[in-house]
Amino acid sequence: MPIFTDLVAATPLSPDQAMRTAIAAAERVRGTTSPNPPVGCVILDAAGIPVSVAGTDPVGGPHAEAQALEMAGERARGGTAVVTLEPCHHHGRTGPCTGALIDAGVSQVVYAVDDPNPVAGGGADWLDARGVDVVRGTLRGEVADGVLRPWLHWQATRRPHITLKTAGTIDGLAAATDGSSQWITGETARARVHVDRARRDAIIVGTGTVLADDPRLTARKPDGTLHGHQPLRVAVGRKEIPDDAAIRGGFAPGEYVGAAAAEAGKFRHIQTRDMSVVVDVLADLGIIDVLVEGGPRLAGAFLSAGLVDAVESYVAPGLLGAGTAVVDTASATTVDDIVRFRTIGVELLGDDVLIKSVRKG
Repeated sequence: MPIFTDLVAATPLSPDQAMRTAIAAAERVRGTTSPNPPVGCVILDAAGIPVSVAGTDPVGGPHAEAQALEMAGERARGGTAVVTLEPCHHHGRTGPCTGALIDAGVSQVVYAVDDPNPVAGGGADWLDARGVDVVRGTLRGEVADGVLRPWLHWQATRRPHITLKTAGTIDGLAAATDGSSQWITGETARARVHVDRARRDAIIVGTGTVLADDPRLTARKPDGTLHGHQPLRVAVGRKEIPDDAAIRGGFAPGEYVGAAAAEAGKFRHIQTRDMSVVVDVLADLGIIDVLVEGGPRLAGAFLSAGLVDAVESYVAPGLLGAGTAVVDTASATTVDDIVRFRTIGVELLGDDVLIKSVRKG
């Protein structure tokens, strides 16, 4: 059960502070909950002191609110539930979170994002009608642009959310003229990539990258062991992939969860050059959150198809002067054709910088 006692503080929290703790809990379960959203919940007692923090279980398991309320027990009575997503109000594999909140005696509910699902939504109004003080929209932008963005995108479009990951020099190059690219970024940035992989439903590379680099595409810890969640590994392109390619390596059945659990840790070769076909195949598998890792030609194909929803750019403080660009064969020919993104975060990773951006509009 994703209950996070290390996130429980001993002093009262403001609504914003409690929401950021809920976001941290949601981030910890990201990649393991699809097709359900990764939600975090904090229960504050009547004095505003956090008594429990929890995240959503994999499909079929308890929601974040139910687990946090169970951990809080009687301390939830008269307290506040702080949740990243509006509490659900429907009977599915689990009971409605709204009913659990009422039964626990919570007097206030603070949440970030309205639930757009017409089946599960309406929980806030239901709680409000029963005397619960409901505060809507706390840190909404931070949650909607962050941990819930892929799921919200899926709800709106019924297609996977595509994040393009690039890694290159200050002058925008992913490889030198001789083709060498390992390692442009440092160890801290590379470790961060593995954490990111563990939060995704699927990772995509082109067959050219598979044949040139023979990547495993696993999500590994700095000591070489595997993270608890392994995404579906996808190769795109018409070239054949050898039977002994590292990307084909399997895991024990049931060893990893998430990513439409039946696909977790598996490998698929989608033999097409049409990125819309790739997206359709993944949608049929219930894949919601996708990371495109490369190479430059595949990145250009997704960008040209208008399918890139977000970009994570790892920039190393070095100059090559000539070589392979981080994105190749994209369709923009003038400044007017630039695909515009909005920066939502910047992280310093050792000497490298990670720039996070989402598509405008």
